[in-house]
Amino acid sequence: MAFFAIIVGLVLLIKGGDWLLKSSVSLSLNLSIPKAVIGMTVVSFATSAPELIVSIQSAIAGYSDIALGNVVGSNIANLSFVLAITVIITPIAVPKSFFKTDWPMMMFSTLLFIGMIAFDNRLSSIEGLIMVLLLFSFIYYLLKKTPEGVIEAASDEFELLNRFNTIKYLIAGGFALWLGSETLVKGAVSLASEMGVSERIISISIISVGTSIPELSASIIAIIRKEKAISLGNLIGSNVFNILAVMGVTSIIKPIEVQDLNLISNDFVWMFLISILVLLLVFVPKDKRLNRLNGIILLGLYVYFIYGLLG
Repeated sequence: MAFFAIIVGLVLLIKGGDWLLKSSVSLSLNLSIPKAVIGMTVVSFATSAPELIVSIQSAIAGYSDIALGNVVGSNIANLSFVLAITVIITPIAVPKSFFKTDWPMMMFSTLLFIGMIAFDNRLSSIEGLIMVLLLFSFIYYLLKKTPEGVIEAASDEFELLNRFNTIKYLIAGGFALWLGSETLVKGAVSLASEMGVSERIISISIISVGTSIPELSASIIAIIRKEKAISLGNLIGSNVFNILAVMGVTSIIKPIEVQDLNLISNDFVWMFLISILVLLLVFVPKDKRLNRLNGIILLGLYVYFIYGLLG
Protein backbone atom coordinates (compact mmCIF):
# COMPACT_ATOMS: atom_id res chain seq x y z
CA MET A 1 0.00 0.00 0.00
CA ALA A 2 2.87 2.35 0.83
CA PHE A 3 4.55 1.70 -2.52
CA PHE A 4 1.23 2.29 -4.32
CA ALA A 5 0.90 5.64 -2.49
CA ILE A 6 4.40 6.61 -3.69
CA ILE A 7 3.49 5.74 -7.30
CA VAL A 8 0.25 7.75 -7.13
CA GLY A 9 2.10 10.66 -5.54
CA LEU A 10 4.80 10.62 -8.22
CA VAL A 11 2.23 10.50 -11.04
CA LEU A 12 0.44 13.53 -9.56
CA LEU A 13 3.76 15.38 -9.15
CA ILE A 14 4.80 14.63 -12.72
CA LYS A 15 1.47 15.77 -14.17
CA GLY A 16 1.38 18.79 -11.89
CA GLY A 17 4.90 19.74 -12.93
CA ASP A 18 3.99 19.34 -16.60
CA TRP A 19 0.89 21.53 -16.28
CA LEU A 20 2.82 24.14 -14.31
CA LEU A 21 5.57 24.07 -16.94
CA LYS A 22 3.06 24.72 -19.75
CA SER A 23 1.40 27.60 -17.96
CA SER A 24 4.57 29.25 -16.66
CA VAL A 25 6.43 29.09 -19.99
CA SER A 26 3.36 30.47 -21.76
CA LEU A 27 3.26 33.35 -19.28
CA SER A 28 6.94 34.07 -19.76
CA LEU A 29 6.65 34.10 -23.54
CA ASN A 30 3.70 36.50 -23.39
CA LEU A 31 5.85 38.73 -21.19
CA SER A 32 8.67 38.51 -23.78
CA ILE A 33 11.24 36.90 -21.54
CA PRO A 34 14.29 35.97 -23.69
CA LYS A 35 14.63 32.36 -24.79
CA ALA A 36 18.18 32.26 -23.43
CA VAL A 37 16.81 32.98 -19.97
CA ILE A 38 13.77 30.67 -20.09
CA GLY A 39 15.77 27.47 -19.65
CA MET A 40 17.75 28.79 -16.68
CA THR A 41 14.80 30.44 -14.93
CA VAL A 42 11.19 29.73 -15.91
CA VAL A 43 11.62 26.11 -17.04
CA SER A 44 13.98 25.40 -14.14
CA PHE A 45 11.56 26.84 -11.60
CA ALA A 46 8.59 24.93 -13.03
CA THR A 47 10.47 21.61 -13.14
CA SER A 48 11.74 22.21 -9.58
CA ALA A 49 8.21 22.71 -8.27
CA PRO A 50 7.81 19.03 -7.25
CA GLU A 51 10.99 19.23 -5.17
CA LEU A 52 9.77 22.47 -3.58
CA ILE A 53 6.37 21.11 -2.57
CA VAL A 54 7.76 17.78 -1.34
CA SER A 55 10.50 19.46 0.72
CA ILE A 56 8.15 21.98 2.33
CA GLN A 57 5.61 19.26 3.12
CA SER A 58 8.32 17.01 4.56
CA ALA A 59 9.87 19.73 6.72
CA ILE A 60 6.51 20.83 8.12
CA ALA A 61 5.65 17.20 8.92
CA GLY A 62 8.98 16.83 10.76
CA TYR A 63 10.82 14.69 8.20
CA SER A 64 13.91 16.84 7.62
CA ASP A 65 15.92 14.06 5.99
CA ILE A 66 13.27 13.64 3.28
CA ALA A 67 13.36 17.40 2.62
CA LEU A 68 17.16 17.38 2.33
CA GLY A 69 17.51 14.01 0.63
CA ASN A 70 14.96 14.99 -1.99
CA VAL A 71 17.00 18.02 -3.08
CA VAL A 72 20.44 16.40 -2.83
CA GLY A 73 19.21 13.28 -4.63
CA SER A 74 17.48 15.33 -7.32
CA ASN A 75 20.63 17.37 -8.00
CA ILE A 76 22.66 14.18 -8.34
CA ALA A 77 19.95 12.65 -10.58
CA ASN A 78 19.71 15.77 -12.76
CA LEU A 79 23.40 15.59 -13.71
CA SER A 80 24.14 11.86 -13.63
CA PHE A 81 20.78 10.45 -14.75
CA VAL A 82 18.74 13.07 -16.64
CA LEU A 83 21.74 14.71 -18.35
CA ALA A 84 23.18 11.26 -19.09
CA ILE A 85 19.98 10.10 -20.82
CA THR A 86 19.78 13.39 -22.72
CA VAL A 87 23.31 13.23 -24.17
CA ILE A 88 23.02 9.50 -24.90
CA ILE A 89 20.03 10.40 -27.10
CA THR A 90 21.97 13.21 -28.78
CA PRO A 91 25.29 14.95 -27.98
CA ILE A 92 25.06 18.53 -26.72
CA ALA A 93 27.31 21.43 -27.69
CA VAL A 94 27.95 23.41 -24.51
CA PRO A 95 27.17 27.16 -24.85
CA LYS A 96 29.49 29.88 -23.53
CA SER A 97 26.98 30.73 -20.80
CA PHE A 98 27.73 27.33 -19.23
CA PHE A 99 31.27 28.45 -18.43
CA LYS A 100 30.55 32.11 -17.68
CA THR A 101 27.42 31.93 -15.52
CA ASP A 102 25.56 28.60 -15.35
CA TRP A 103 28.16 26.18 -13.97
CA PRO A 104 29.91 28.75 -11.72
CA MET A 105 26.56 29.69 -10.16
CA MET A 106 25.65 26.05 -9.66
CA MET A 107 28.98 25.35 -7.95
CA PHE A 108 28.78 28.48 -5.80
CA SER A 109 25.26 27.51 -4.69
CA THR A 110 26.38 23.94 -3.99
CA LEU A 111 29.37 25.03 -1.90
CA LEU A 112 27.29 27.61 -0.03
CA PHE A 113 24.64 24.99 0.74
CA ILE A 114 27.19 22.39 1.87
CA GLY A 115 29.02 24.97 4.00
CA MET A 116 25.85 26.15 5.74
CA ILE A 117 24.77 22.59 6.55
CA ALA A 118 28.23 21.30 7.55
CA PHE A 119 28.80 24.22 9.95
CA ASP A 120 26.12 23.21 12.46
CA ASN A 121 24.14 20.36 10.82
CA ARG A 122 21.16 22.60 10.20
CA LEU A 123 19.77 25.18 7.81
CA SER A 124 18.29 28.17 9.63
CA SER A 125 15.67 30.67 8.50
CA ILE A 126 18.33 33.39 8.14
CA GLU A 127 20.45 31.13 5.94
CA GLY A 128 17.36 30.31 3.88
CA LEU A 129 16.65 34.01 3.41
CA ILE A 130 20.23 34.58 2.23
CA MET A 131 19.81 31.82 -0.34
CA VAL A 132 16.53 33.22 -1.66
CA LEU A 133 17.98 36.74 -1.95
CA LEU A 134 20.96 35.31 -3.82
CA LEU A 135 18.58 33.59 -6.25
CA PHE A 136 16.69 36.83 -6.94
CA SER A 137 20.01 38.60 -7.54
CA PHE A 138 21.04 35.90 -10.00
CA ILE A 139 17.75 36.09 -11.92
CA TYR A 140 18.06 39.88 -12.09
CA TYR A 141 21.59 39.52 -13.44
CA LEU A 142 20.44 37.05 -16.13
CA LEU A 143 17.64 39.35 -17.26
CA LYS A 144 19.91 42.39 -17.38
CA LYS A 145 22.78 40.75 -19.27
CA THR A 146 20.67 39.15 -22.03
CA PRO A 147 20.64 41.18 -25.28
CA GLU A 148 17.24 42.52 -26.27
CA GLY A 149 17.60 41.03 -29.74
CA VAL A 150 16.99 37.49 -28.56
CA ILE A 151 13.59 38.28 -27.11
CA GLU A 152 11.88 37.82 -30.46
CA ALA A 153 13.15 34.25 -30.72
CA ALA A 154 11.45 33.18 -27.52
CA SER A 155 8.04 32.41 -28.95
CA ASP A 156 9.17 29.45 -31.08
CA GLU A 157 10.26 27.34 -28.09
CA PHE A 158 7.10 26.11 -26.36
CA GLU A 159 3.39 26.12 -27.11
CA LEU A 160 1.64 29.39 -26.38
CA LEU A 161 -1.60 28.97 -24.43
CA ASN A 162 -4.52 31.37 -24.35
CA ARG A 163 -5.37 33.12 -21.09
CA PHE A 164 -8.05 30.61 -20.03
CA ASN A 165 -5.84 27.56 -20.60
CA THR A 166 -2.90 29.24 -18.89
CA ILE A 167 -4.96 29.81 -15.73
CA LYS A 168 -6.49 26.32 -15.99
CA TYR A 169 -3.09 24.59 -16.18
CA LEU A 170 -1.69 26.83 -13.44
CA ILE A 171 -4.48 25.90 -10.99
CA ALA A 172 -4.52 22.21 -11.98
CA GLY A 173 -0.75 22.02 -11.70
CA GLY A 174 -0.68 23.60 -8.26
CA PHE A 175 -3.42 21.30 -6.95
CA ALA A 176 -1.77 18.16 -8.40
CA LEU A 177 1.57 19.15 -6.84
CA TRP A 178 -0.01 19.64 -3.42
CA LEU A 179 -2.00 16.38 -3.50
CA GLY A 180 0.94 14.47 -4.95
CA SER A 181 3.33 15.71 -2.26
CA GLU A 182 0.90 14.77 0.52
CA THR A 183 0.51 11.25 -0.87
CA LEU A 184 4.19 10.80 -1.69
CA VAL A 185 5.58 11.88 1.69
CA LYS A 186 3.16 9.69 3.65
CA GLY A 187 3.89 6.74 1.37
CA ALA A 188 7.66 7.26 1.64
CA VAL A 189 7.62 7.39 5.43
CA SER A 190 5.45 4.28 5.56
CA LEU A 191 7.67 2.40 3.07
CA ALA A 192 10.84 3.32 4.98
CA SER A 193 9.25 1.95 8.15
CA GLU A 194 8.13 -1.27 6.43
CA MET A 195 11.54 -1.90 4.81
CA GLY A 196 13.52 -0.95 7.89
CA VAL A 197 15.63 1.64 6.03
CA SER A 198 16.11 5.33 6.69
CA GLU A 199 13.92 8.07 5.23
CA ARG A 200 17.13 9.47 3.70
CA ILE A 201 17.60 6.38 1.50
CA ILE A 202 13.99 6.44 0.29
CA SER A 203 14.21 10.16 -0.52
CA ILE A 204 17.64 9.95 -2.21
CA SER A 205 16.67 6.98 -4.38
CA ILE A 206 12.94 6.77 -5.12
CA ILE A 207 11.62 10.29 -4.41
CA SER A 208 14.51 12.17 -6.03
CA VAL A 209 14.22 10.22 -9.29
CA GLY A 210 10.47 10.78 -9.36
CA THR A 211 10.75 14.52 -8.79
CA SER A 212 13.46 14.70 -11.49
CA ILE A 213 11.15 13.29 -14.17
CA PRO A 214 9.84 16.79 -15.12
CA GLU A 215 13.47 17.81 -15.83
CA LEU A 216 13.92 14.70 -17.97
CA SER A 217 10.70 15.41 -19.86
CA ALA A 218 11.56 19.09 -20.44
CA SER A 219 15.10 18.22 -21.58
CA ILE A 220 13.96 15.57 -24.06
CA ILE A 221 11.28 17.90 -25.46
CA ALA A 222 13.93 20.62 -25.86
CA ILE A 223 16.37 18.40 -27.75
CA ILE A 224 13.59 17.02 -29.98
CA ARG A 225 12.81 20.62 -30.87
CA LYS A 226 16.54 21.19 -31.49
CA GLU A 227 16.95 23.46 -28.48
CA LYS A 228 19.80 21.55 -26.86
CA ALA A 229 21.21 24.57 -25.03
CA ILE A 230 17.91 25.03 -23.25
CA SER A 231 17.93 21.37 -22.14
CA LEU A 232 21.35 21.83 -20.53
CA GLY A 233 20.39 25.22 -19.09
CA ASN A 234 17.25 23.67 -17.61
CA LEU A 235 19.26 21.04 -15.71
CA ILE A 236 21.92 23.43 -14.43
CA GLY A 237 19.25 25.98 -13.55
CA SER A 238 17.15 23.34 -11.84
CA ASN A 239 20.07 22.46 -9.56
CA VAL A 240 20.49 26.13 -8.68
CA PHE A 241 16.75 26.45 -7.98
CA ASN A 242 16.70 23.24 -5.95
CA ILE A 243 19.32 24.65 -3.60
CA LEU A 244 18.51 28.35 -3.45
CA ALA A 245 14.72 28.24 -3.88
CA VAL A 246 13.67 24.83 -2.56
CA MET A 247 16.03 24.72 0.41
CA GLY A 248 15.84 28.47 0.92
CA VAL A 249 12.06 28.71 1.03
CA THR A 250 11.71 25.45 3.00
CA SER A 251 14.14 26.54 5.73
CA ILE A 252 12.47 29.96 5.99
CA ILE A 253 9.16 28.20 6.68
CA LYS A 254 10.71 25.53 8.92
CA PRO A 255 14.44 25.37 9.83
CA ILE A 256 15.92 22.04 8.76
CA GLU A 257 17.92 19.79 11.10
CA VAL A 258 20.13 17.02 9.69
CA GLN A 259 19.16 13.74 11.36
CA ASP A 260 21.18 11.25 9.28
CA LEU A 261 24.82 12.44 9.07
CA ASN A 262 25.37 10.21 6.02
CA LEU A 263 23.74 13.04 4.09
CA ILE A 264 26.84 15.13 4.80
CA SER A 265 29.55 12.46 4.70
CA ASN A 266 28.26 10.65 1.58
CA ASP A 267 25.45 12.32 -0.37
CA PHE A 268 26.81 15.88 -0.26
CA VAL A 269 30.19 14.58 -1.45
CA TRP A 270 28.54 12.84 -4.41
CA MET A 271 26.59 15.99 -5.31
CA PHE A 272 29.81 18.04 -5.27
CA LEU A 273 31.91 15.53 -7.23
CA ILE A 274 29.28 14.97 -9.94
CA SER A 275 29.08 18.76 -10.45
CA ILE A 276 32.87 18.91 -10.88
CA LEU A 277 32.84 15.89 -13.21
CA VAL A 278 30.33 17.48 -15.59
CA LEU A 279 32.74 20.39 -16.15
CA LEU A 280 35.67 18.02 -16.73
CA LEU A 281 33.71 15.88 -19.20
CA VAL A 282 33.00 18.94 -21.33
CA PHE A 283 36.71 19.02 -22.18
CA VAL A 284 36.98 15.27 -22.96
CA PRO A 285 37.39 15.20 -25.90
CA LYS A 286 38.49 18.79 -26.44
CA ASP A 287 35.45 19.99 -28.36
CA LYS A 288 33.35 21.50 -25.56
CA ARG A 289 30.57 18.98 -26.10
CA LEU A 290 28.85 16.39 -23.97
CA ASN A 291 28.77 13.19 -26.05
CA ARG A 292 27.33 9.71 -25.68
CA LEU A 293 30.45 8.37 -23.96
CA ASN A 294 30.10 11.14 -21.35
CA GLY A 295 26.47 10.11 -20.88
CA ILE A 296 27.40 6.46 -20.36
CA ILE A 297 30.02 7.47 -17.77
CA LEU A 298 27.52 9.64 -15.88
CA LEU A 299 24.80 7.00 -16.00
CA GLY A 300 27.22 4.32 -14.79
CA LEU A 301 28.20 6.49 -11.82
CA TYR A 302 24.55 7.05 -10.96
CA VAL A 303 23.83 3.31 -10.99
CA TYR A 304 26.88 2.81 -8.74
CA PHE A 305 25.66 5.55 -6.40
CA ILE A 306 22.20 4.01 -6.06
CA TYR A 307 23.69 0.53 -5.65
CA GLY A 308 25.84 1.86 -2.81
CA LEU A 309 22.76 3.28 -1.09
CA LEU A 310 20.70 0.12 -1.35
CA GLY A 311 23.52 -2.39 -1.09
